[in-house]
Amino acid sequence: MMQQTAVLSLVNYHKSSLPWGISRLVVGQYPFRNIPGLQFVKVLGSGKHGGFDLKPSFSKQGLFCVFNTFEQAQQFLENSSILRAYQDHSSEYFTVLLQAYSSKGSWSKKTIEVTQEAPLSGPIAGVTRASIKFSKAPTFWRKAPPAQASLEQAPGCLLAAGLGEAPYLRQATFTMWESTAAMDQYARSGAHLEAIQTAYKGQFFSESMFTRFIPINPHGVWRGRTYG
Repeated sequence: MMQQTAVLSLVNYHKSSLPWGISRLVVGQYPFRNIPGLQFVKVLGSGKHGGFDLKPSFSKQGLFCVFNTFEQAQQFLENSSILRAYQDHSSEYFTVLLQAYSSKGSWSKKTIEVTQEAPLSGPIAGVTRASIKFSKAPTFWRKAPPAQASLEQAPGCLLAAGLGEAPYLRQATFTMWESTAAMDQYARSGAHLEAIQTAYKGQFFSESMFTRFIPINPHGVWRGRTYG
């Protein structure tokens, strides 16, 4: 059975490896040609301190790859020379396999397949991304800092990383939570709810996607915290 599976990696580079890290953004998807089963790949930058911020981070990056099957994703995670190079250049490195149980919208016109049932308990993960209309960007970014601050303090949030394809206009967030209830509580309250309501009411996005995943074997270190 085909079970579409994503690999998400977060990297914080050694100071000596910053030129190599920046070069990853320049070469983009080129090194990922001809990888078996790879459907979709995004090489992502990050905001300052790894958050959702207008100021870029030169040391923190993310990688999001979607494969046709779980086996192909696991093979890439365990044996890829690409990921080994990322890890060799990093002071912090985190990876997780992801299978979706809910998904709305698209990313570069690609959709994520739902392959799992919603979990009754245990951790979940989310990827939220949006292409922000240029005319709406100033208003959007006035709402973003309070939402980011509340996310980092939200009960039950195990990990939060602000990512993006391009500064200012193409943004993404990866989060991991203790439970569905913890994510829902954050999503339906405070600064985040206000930001989302404003964004959709004002039609801020030309494209957006919100996907919930079951995280499989999250492990590594991100922003000083060890996982797995």
